Amino acid sequence: MSRVKRGVVSKRRHNKVFSLTKGYRLGRRSNIKQAKEALLHAGKYAFAGRKQRKRDMRSLWIVQLGNAVRAEGNSYSKFIAQMKEKNIELDRKILAELAVHNPEAFKEVYKQVIS
Repeated sequence: MSRVKRGVVSKRRHNKVFSLTKGYRLGRRSNIKQAKEALLHAGKYAFAGRKQRKRDMRSLWIVQLGNAVRAEGNSYSKFIAQMKEKNIELDRKILAELAVHNPEAFKEVYKQVIS
């Protein structure tokens, strides 16, 4: 039986891992065992982070809306309830964008909701 040398294949696989762990500290970028483990954890954190970002953005929009509505003398919860009552279907993202970047337009929407 002939001898099989696998150095090229494993070296290529290791280099792929090392290129993905570039920028990590100490052995996590240069030791294959630590690098693979760090890469697995990074993947888990990245996956969870993509879900977390959606929650964070929604809470940011709610805070921005709350501040804008409070400046008008109302509360966020009452504002949202009145919007649902009037069947105004603007989402929190758009409302927060208006409140921050275009306050005049937000005041117009606010008047529509309150009246």
